Amino acid sequence: MSGMMDIGLNHFLVLGALLFGIGLLTVATRRNAVAILMGVELILNAAALNFVAFATYVHGLVAGQVFALFIIVLAIFRHFHSIDANETSTLRE
Repeated sequence: MSGMMDIGLNHFLVLGALLFGIGLLTVATRRNAVAILMGVELILNAAALNFVAFATYVHGLVAGQVFALFIIVLAIFRHFHSIDANETSTLRE
């Protein structure tokens, strides 16, 4: 379709900035530890989105995916206290 707008780097950066702002607002205004951790998670996801977006639009740059993978592993470790795939399964037999 010729009338559709292409999604560019600016769109990803704006979305990342919105996620970062919401996360920062959540961390700054909440007193509950769970809400603060949710805000930190939003901030980390915004950073991962920006890393992957830059790596996509700058050819040959792999560091964005590495940082995003590290953020995902960090989130899994914080949730399950392990990175072992057998221990992180939430579906029990």
